[in-house]
Amino acid sequence: MPNVTAADVKRLRDATGAGMMDAKKALEETGGDFDQAIEALRIKGAAKVAKRSAERTTANGLVAASGPAMIVLACETDFVAKNEDFQQLAADIAAAAAEAKPADVEALLNAQLADGRKISEAVDAIAAVVGEKVEIGGLAVVDGEYATYLHRRAADLPYQVGSYVVYTSNGSEAAQTVARDAAMQVVALKATYATRDEVPADVVENERRIAEATAREEGKPEQALPRIIEGRVNGFFKETVLVDQPSVKESKKSVGAVLGEAGVTVQRIVRLEA
Repeated sequence: MPNVTAADVKRLRDATGAGMMDAKKALEETGGDFDQAIEALRIKGAAKVAKRSAERTTANGLVAASGPAMIVLACETDFVAKNEDFQQLAADIAAAAAEAKPADVEALLNAQLADGRKISEAVDAIAAVVGEKVEIGGLAVVDGEYATYLHRRAADLPYQVGSYVVYTSNGSEAAQTVARDAAMQVVALKATYATRDEVPADVVENERRIAEATAREEGKPEQALPRIIEGRVNGFFKETVLVDQPSVKESKKSVGAVLGEAGVTVQRIVRLEA
């Protein structure tokens, strides 16, 4: 058995776009000969799938969730996203992610489906069948109490946007309800952060600089600048921070106020989109 290194596999993948396992097997089968490995991949059709992957973009797909794990299985067209086998694979990958709890997409690709196949192999296989580039476009794994929401953009499409709201509460039914409402809000209004504490200091400082420069360009009086800047930064928070956003269901209250009344404290939010 030749000593095939990770660098060898990467070089072959970069040259052909083949899947990790396909590249590794090709090198092993050809004694580590790079040119012969490329030929082997072409014969098996893996290189063809990879070339397609390199030249095309995955602008479509679906979101699938299984308990604490959510994934994006991306493809090129909604025609493939509607395919039953494609949807089943997405569900199987989400189930495997819930079981394995991988740290990232690379770890997920190396995990196994219930039928024993590597996920990377299953993704490459369906790409060859449907004739499109297919890839895992996102992964989230959460723990603790969480609410999930999945959204369809059209009735005939699969779920294409999903979210988690991870929270602490007293476990009441009201808490579960408002947490799910918050998860729906994450999907609809695209909150980036759960709380202000999550917003990086440099992002806030940049918003302040923009607010000040804009106010000066508008000719606002010097003495009014601090108030104007603070107001515009608060406006940024209301757009991007979940607990600061106006509640979709109770427009006179913030999401944070609605959650607080139900004894819910948000810990983390996740939003995935195909």
